[in-house]
Amino acid sequence: MEPLLEIGRRIHRAWEEKNAARDRAVVLSREVIRACALSVRAIHRNAWQDAEASLHEAQQRLQEMNAVLAAYPDLLVSGYVQDAAKEFAEARILLAVARGEALPEPEALGVEFAAYLNGLAEAVGEVRRRILDLMRQGMLEECERLLAFMDDVYDVLVIMDFPDALTGNLRRSTDLVRGVLERTRGDFTLFVREHWLRQALEAMAARLDAGAQSSKHLV
Repeated sequence: MEPLLEIGRRIHRAWEEKNAARDRAVVLSREVIRACALSVRAIHRNAWQDAEASLHEAQQRLQEMNAVLAAYPDLLVSGYVQDAAKEFAEARILLAVARGEALPEPEALGVEFAAYLNGLAEAVGEVRRRILDLMRQGMLEECERLLAFMDDVYDVLVIMDFPDALTGNLRRSTDLVRGVLERTRGDFTLFVREHWLRQALEAMAARLDAGAQSSKHLV
């Protein structure tokens, strides 16, 4: 039988290695989140190359983090790991939606389903921001496309009626998506009405001006 002291030393060594892996993973998680934030900011500026570069960095750090924790499955489900995966999924989804491309699948991103769906939910908030920017530019068709995407996201999330332990508290994210969707639809509806009213008034003013010019010529 192994002496108790040696057992203790063996456990200590194992935990030292595991703790070192955890510390490294925490650092990598923060780097992933930082790179994703830079990518989202670039997306809102339509700086696609900058967005891609930041996402490439985020993906490398995410893969490194998963490799560091490969021997410790219990750490792979830790909050900081899932947060990093969620942020990466959100940024990748946002980039695809902003450019009108097909959505990346969770397997292609290398993230768990819960992280993917929560990232999808958080992307809705960024899509709202993009819609508000496009409304100021008068890009109605693009706003409608993005609003339809938000509708589709909610339709998917609302059917995920599973325990929070499985979905990563997706129910709360779904409720937030519903609120964001309702506010955005209201904002867009009001904007469209004002847009058509403004166009109608401008057309009427143009007709009145043309009529006034014709009257002058007749005189």
